[in-house]
Amino acid sequence: MENLEIVQKVGVVLVCVYLSWRIIRYIWSFLDVEKDPLIVLVTGAAGQIAYALFPMIAKGAMLGPDQPVILHMLDIEPAGDILKGVKLELMDGAFPLLKGVITTTDVIEACKGVDIAIMLGGFPRRKGMSNKDLISKNIGIYKAQASALEQHADTNCKVLVVANPANTNALILKEYAPSIPEENITSLTRLDHNRALNQLSENLNVHVGDVKNVIMWGNHSSNQYPDANHAMVNIGVGHKSVKELVADDNWLNTEFITNVQRRGEVIIKSRRLSSALSAASATCDHMRDWILGTPKGTWVSMGVYSDGSYGIQPGLIYSFPVTCEKGEWSIVQGLKIDRFAREKMDALEKELIEEKNFAYSCLH
Repeated sequence: MENLEIVQKVGVVLVCVYLSWRIIRYIWSFLDVEKDPLIVLVTGAAGQIAYALFPMIAKGAMLGPDQPVILHMLDIEPAGDILKGVKLELMDGAFPLLKGVITTTDVIEACKGVDIAIMLGGFPRRKGMSNKDLISKNIGIYKAQASALEQHADTNCKVLVVANPANTNALILKEYAPSIPEENITSLTRLDHNRALNQLSENLNVHVGDVKNVIMWGNHSSNQYPDANHAMVNIGVGHKSVKELVADDNWLNTEFITNVQRRGEVIIKSRRLSSALSAASATCDHMRDWILGTPKGTWVSMGVYSDGSYGIQPGLIYSFPVTCEKGEWSIVQGLKIDRFAREKMDALEKELIEEKNFAYSCLH
């Protein structure tokens, strides 16, 4: 009799466990809903950077492994057939997260409903061209694209300008897309940031993943300033400053800076083409950290709208060290700036003011 009661009790428990499991699975089926796709616009989509970037986006490296995407690919009319070929390759890639691809040479069609805009397209720098020449050529392009984003993109669209001069192109875009929040328009200095991390890791013979918190101040230009004063290295039992480990201020203030500044030239000389893979990777890094957040204790470099931090004129698109959380960036505050860094930062501010004034003179 006792054995029968035990069997009955065990049976009741098993039935309860089974029913609970079914209920939990039923509830979870409602919670485990696939995210809505984000529409990602890439301009200059027939170019080499875009070609390297598209698989990163489609695989989830930029927006996360569970975020579906729809790609809008925009380029000029002569590149229309190239766009079609790239689309075919993306389809053949069978990327589960890729929910659609639109190729177009119509800027209005490209900007409809866009959540994220990556501006790779722009007039290319040709031999002998100054930044002013480049600005004057790009004004028309960025005016048209900004106006289309203003009218047709999502109201909270996040924009990353990559095409050079990136900082001032971003400023032009902001001028003609006033309803896009100023904090949603950024420019790329992550490639320079990544190059600086690599230079430090090579000098110290450590893995690049163990180096963090280098800073790219100001402008993406030939005068760019990589600052290692606050950079740290993971030594396994904690972190040590790069300055302490390098123990060579002369190298940090000379060769380190010029190595980063000239890295693009070295790549062109070796590859016979400009940086594409590393630029695509940096673009992916910029957007991933902006959308998904930076690791705790780590900052990255982004060209953002200056609020006057570190004495930089408000209203410039200037590269600062930032942390990101929940799709928003914040400038890292309270860093000590030595005299050498201050001079470099001020010179880049002056350079950007001159670019801004020239651009606005062309606009008006």
